[in-house]
Formats: sequence, structure tokens, C-alpha cells
Amino acid sequence: MKALITAGGRGTRLRPITNTINKHLIPIAGKPMLFYALEHLSNAGIKDIGININLGERELQPVIGDGKKWGVKITYREQTGGALGVAHILRVWKDWIGDSHFVFYLGDNIILGGVDKLIDKFKKDKVDALLALSIVKDPQRFGVPTIKNGKIIKVDEKPLRPASNFAVTGLYIYNKNIFKAVDKIRPSARGELEISDAHTYLIKQGYRVGYEEITGWWKDTGKPEDLLEGNQLVLSQKSKVPAQGWSVSGGKNKNILAINITIDKEVIIQGSVEVGKNTKILGKSMIRGPVVIGENCVITEGYIAPFTSIGNNVEIYGAEIENSIIMDGVDIHCRTRIVDSIIGSNVLITPKTETFPSGHKLIIGENSVVEL
Repeated sequence: MKALITAGGRGTRLRPITNTINKHLIPIAGKPMLFYALEHLSNAGIKDIGININLGERELQPVIGDGKKWGVKITYREQTGGALGVAHILRVWKDWIGDSHFVFYLGDNIILGGVDKLIDKFKKDKVDALLALSIVKDPQRFGVPTIKNGKIIKVDEKPLRPASNFAVTGLYIYNKNIFKAVDKIRPSARGELEISDAHTYLIKQGYRVGYEEITGWWKDTGKPEDLLEGNQLVLSQKSKVPAQGWSVSGGKNKNILAINITIDKEVIIQGSVEVGKNTKILGKSMIRGPVVIGENCVITEGYIAPFTSIGNNVEIYGAEIENSIIMDGVDIHCRTRIVDSIIGSNVLITPKTETFPSGHKLIIGENSVVEL
């Protein structure tokens, strides 16, 4: 079995963050979101993985590499012709997949529990396609199945009046018959080859299309609030991992995984916290997990509250940060409270009273959101 991961698109709903970083490299709980897909597929024993990228993409390859990190072989291929729909990606990769069964994994999806259960059901039920479903509050954003007598009878893409609260997640397993469908379907009203139309074609032609509900959690990270929720979900799972038993002088139990770090005696650490090497936590700081802090960071007199992930080479002085994603190289040097935020790489945040004349000084790009 092979696997194909999508890592293209422009991430327009995540601008301005995606103006300078590929969406699939945005960190979730301390590592690029695409790493989770690679981990799940590797853990399922899949060793041959294709990654679909945008024309001219040069950012992903240096970060992902050739797959040795996960014990897999990675092939990259540009999606020629532009964004012509999810089903068009399968046309681009048809020759590489050949007659193999394969997992089709939309790379901006975060799931709990991996893909093993889905692969087992695909093999056991001997279906031509297996769709992973999840109950959502806004099904009109997704492909929505109509289910009758325990069987999917059709799938509608982004329907105005959804037939159910189920969404077809970005995780599918196919045999070679899916290519009969993608070769037959035509572009939708929005000019794309819809994967939902391919599924409906299979059903109408009598092929076996099964489904499995994801019973844990699944998150499509299409919007900023989705990124934050995905970050919460992954950090919540980290908090269930047994403590590593690391402690400092003074008898304070630090439920922390740490390498070569400095923690002052006044620092209070509660809950599940991961800290990267060469990081310093100084003064009367408090870290309350679940939290992930990267390498070479300095936190002084700060409060890092639950569901926060902090990248590498970050400096924080006096700030309170909660339920946020802070990327690499950020410098927050002011006594303020930051919540529910995504802060891109190399951002500088300083107090408005430090320069003259006083007041908020802003350099803000397109599609930004600022609350003052």
C-alpha cells in the first residue's frame, strides 16, 4: 500500500500567516502539521509516500527531506495546471500509484489515533473506497454523505442544505477503481474536479464505497480558529502521557520533559510541559501545561498558560500568553496578556509607552486581525 499526501493550496483563509509560510508547515503543538500525517502513515507500515505540492514549491522539501526521519521514501510532484480540485490531484499521480491500494491524506487534517483502524476496515470489508467520516457543527463546509440503511448513497460537496451532520474528512483509502471515477467526472460550478463527485460516481456505477466514523477527534485546519483548536487537541493528548519525573531543587515536582535547560528556583511549573534544549525559564515565571516550549528560548517573569505552543529562539519578558501559537524567533517584550492568538515568525511586540510619541504603532499587512 502507498500513500499520497496533499500539501498544496494557498491557505488564503490563514493569511497573513500563509503569506510567508506554507500552510502545512505551520506548527501544531511544537511541530509542523504535515509531520503528523507522516507519523501516522509510517506507524501504519506504509513506506512509499507521495507529497503533492504547488508549482514552484521550494519551502517544504528542505523541512521534510527524503523521508528518512520517518523511515519512509518520499516522492514530490508539482500539481501542474494549478488548483483544479482534489480529484485532479489523483489524475496527476495516477501513473505513480499504478495498481496499488493507497491512502489519500489531505495534509492539513489533524486526527487522533492514526490510520491503522481505517486500513484494517478497508481490507476486511473489501471495498473499493473507504471514507472517514466525522460529526461536525458546520457540515456545509465539507463533503456530506447521504446514508441510507447503513450505506452511502451519494456525497454532496459543500451543500447549502446538508443531508446529515457528517463530514467526509480529508482521509480516504482507495483501490485503482477510483481512477475510473476521476477520469469520468467533469468540473463543478466552481471549476474544480470534486472528490465528492468521484465518490458519487463510484456508488452509481455499483462499486463498493464504505465508511468509518472517526470516534476520537478530527480537525481540518482551514481557519485560524481551527489551528488553535487543533493545537489544543494535540496538547491535550500530550497531557495524558505519564510524567518523565524530572525535578529541580526545592522539592517542587516539575512534570516536565527537558534537556539542558535552566529553570530558576522561583519558577513554578504545573501540568504537562515540554521544554527544548538550551531554553531558560527565569525569575518568577509560571508555566501551566499543557504547554510546549521550543529550543533556545528565554522566558523571564512570564506566565505561559494552558494550550500554548512556543517555537524556537523565542524571548518573552513579562507577558502572559494563553491558548496561542507563537512561531520561531518572536520577541515579546512587554507586560501584556495575549490570548487566542497566532503570532508569525520573527515578530517583535514592544510596549506602546517605550517610544515617543506614545500610542499604538502598527505595520499591518493584508488580512490581518488586531484587537487593541
